[in-house]
Amino acid sequence: MQPHIVTAINQRLLWRFRAILGGVGLFLGGLLALSSPVTPAWAQTPASPQAVTQPGPQAVPGFWDPRRRPDRPDLSRITVIRFLTETDYPPFNFTGPDGNPAGFNVDLARLLCEEIKVTCTIQMRRFETLLDAIASNRGDAIIASLAVTPQIRARVDFTDPYYRAPARFVARKNAVMPEVRPEYLEGKKVGAIAGSSHEAYLKAMFTDAVLTSYPNDDALRQALRRGDVDFIFGDAISLAFWINGTDSADCCAFSGGPFVESRYFGEGIGIAVRKGNDTLRQALNWALFRLWEKGRYTDLWLRYFSVSPF
Repeated sequence: MQPHIVTAINQRLLWRFRAILGGVGLFLGGLLALSSPVTPAWAQTPASPQAVTQPGPQAVPGFWDPRRRPDRPDLSRITVIRFLTETDYPPFNFTGPDGNPAGFNVDLARLLCEEIKVTCTIQMRRFETLLDAIASNRGDAIIASLAVTPQIRARVDFTDPYYRAPARFVARKNAVMPEVRPEYLEGKKVGAIAGSSHEAYLKAMFTDAVLTSYPNDDALRQALRRGDVDFIFGDAISLAFWINGTDSADCCAFSGGPFVESRYFGEGIGIAVRKGNDTLRQALNWALFRLWEKGRYTDLWLRYFSVSPF
């Protein structure tokens, strides 16, 4: 996984903002929709801080309110959708073994095309060229894990969010907590990336923890493996892949649930279209809702995320 927020946030990473976006999960077998702001994980139902060893059920994100089913728009004016995505951001978008675009975003684009029943193309470009390509009519929609931010809203319109990446705590497996609250971490050593929004959140909300800052993901994760810190706090999506990969040596697991405050972790990830292209934006919103309602979004998520970030 690429890092998303670093000490010196450059414009490319600011546009993505991928690593610190808010989100809410749906437990497999149930549906939960977002219709109001989400409270912090530690501000929900209290739980004792004793360690647990068994992981919870797989969770799938859902950002659509079943009470707000969108009307089917007029799709007759849409004859083709030219999707643009990035060249190298696995597992969301990358070049497959056959040389064709692949990944979560690419498969989602194909599902949207099937739902709308329209011909689609998917072109891979360097991330920094995507917005200019849309502006110059070299594509119709960007599906490349592009964050919804005020700066990007000034250049494009966005669909509803189709995923978010919450922040979460990770502990060694013998010290996992079912829930993490500020009082539970009093005196505990917690690591975060220096200059990140995760670090800022800890400073604001977990004032009694002993915060240690690290320059990058590798240093942060190695500190947890060595036992230099009790917990680390960061982007749940990249941490999920680390937990499930060989680099972690099966050392660690998530503690507590997701932290999703938009002030720190952003608005979410949307599909971008040219300013004023409401016909396409509404069609994509309708199709996204339909895929979620049918369970096809859930199937796609589970195919790519064996360890849930939620």
